[in-house]
Amino acid sequence: MRNYIKKVILFAIFLNCFTSVYTINYFTVDSTARKTPIRYLISRKTPEKIDRFTNNKWFQMTYISVPLIVSGSLVEMKKEPFYNLRNEYAPSFHYGYDDYLQYVPIFALVGMKAGGVESRSSWGRMLVSDAFSAALMATTVNVMKHYIDSRRPDGSALNSFPSGHSATAFMAATMFHKEYGVRSPWYSIGAYTIATATSVSRLLNNRHWVSDVLTGAGIGILTTELGYYFADLIFGKKGLKHPQYDFDTSFSEISSFLGLYMGFTMVPHSISLSPEINFDTSTGSTVGIEGAYFFTPYVGIGAELLANSVPLHLQDNSFMSAQGGNFPSNAYIRCNSFNTITTSLGAYFSLPVSKRWYLGGKLLAGYGNFQGNEIETVWDDPQTGAEVVTETLDMKYSNFFNAGAGLSLSFWAKKNFLAKGFLDYKIAPMSVQYCEMPESSLYRKSHQTLHSLTLGASVNIAW
Repeated sequence: MRNYIKKVILFAIFLNCFTSVYTINYFTVDSTARKTPIRYLISRKTPEKIDRFTNNKWFQMTYISVPLIVSGSLVEMKKEPFYNLRNEYAPSFHYGYDDYLQYVPIFALVGMKAGGVESRSSWGRMLVSDAFSAALMATTVNVMKHYIDSRRPDGSALNSFPSGHSATAFMAATMFHKEYGVRSPWYSIGAYTIATATSVSRLLNNRHWVSDVLTGAGIGILTTELGYYFADLIFGKKGLKHPQYDFDTSFSEISSFLGLYMGFTMVPHSISLSPEINFDTSTGSTVGIEGAYFFTPYVGIGAELLANSVPLHLQDNSFMSAQGGNFPSNAYIRCNSFNTITTSLGAYFSLPVSKRWYLGGKLLAGYGNFQGNEIETVWDDPQTGAEVVTETLDMKYSNFFNAGAGLSLSFWAKKNFLAKGFLDYKIAPMSVQYCEMPESSLYRKSHQTLHSLTLGASVNIAW
């Protein structure tokens, strides 16, 4: 695993160095880069073929929704890491505004239309398009909920998958994008931001798993695309005021971005505090925000703020034995997750593969903090049957330095929307202070060098 990590780092450094050299050579030839056509990483004909495929109507209808549905279905098999992240950072979150927030884009759509703000379609064409979309969305979501018995994370019902709130919110946002994206892409950005906030709220309110909201979002977008497609077949050009509505015709030369970051995190070794205290790690999760400003088409500066949670498991019962064996036979160790928050700043690089596709890299360094941890021994009282919890190990809050590199592949979906897949590596040397008997205040120190790989995706506002 260590050799694999070294290869990832060397490849990332090579890519970043290659990009820097490429950029220096480019601007040595012509300092007015913004007026010069961007040089693609591969031959001219290949980008044209790639762009011809991505401009296909059916690709345009499905390139966002289908990956969301597929991702949601795959994450359904590994959904606990993101649930653990919610429980670690926002366990008491409970607000009901998402019941109303999901409808905001629809209210805005009807309100603007009633107020005389011209949209893509006439009233009749818009209502038919939206009726098709709503019928397809409601049917799909309710049939899936009926036949897929997925229990909600709060245990309240067996209709968790997929999320109806997310499907409704993204259906409404796509309707708004279809009708008013023609006036400004920021209308679309606003609508999808509200839809995203609805989905995140469903997670924070403990009503849905991350797989539910991903699939629900994909269903909402796909059924709206199909609804408008069927209406287009019926109406033809009648009632169509603005045929070009989704800003696919022009792109900025510079791909600055700001977006949401989400991925699965693997720490490829165990954490050992002492000979008796050894933890295994399992797949965790990382969420946060990331952004970069590109002052040339190839080089920029950016930052990220990430929250990370990695589950811990004691390798054996040696720790309990070391405590003197004073616990009942039914006692077991309950470990909280290893939680960190990191901020990093550094250089970002981008190499155009075609008009829409970009290969990226980054080299970052920054500051982080370990949120501390409590290891508890739990057993059932034989007389009352009540759960008894006693703290047997305390790990202190601590700060640390971190550095890392990353590789990414970005797709410029719309003029102001960038989708990205990435693989990031981080190294973080830290000192963990721990105490086996917290009340004794006798803390020991363990030096750790944590390596982590995060595989994930991000959605970004781009300009």
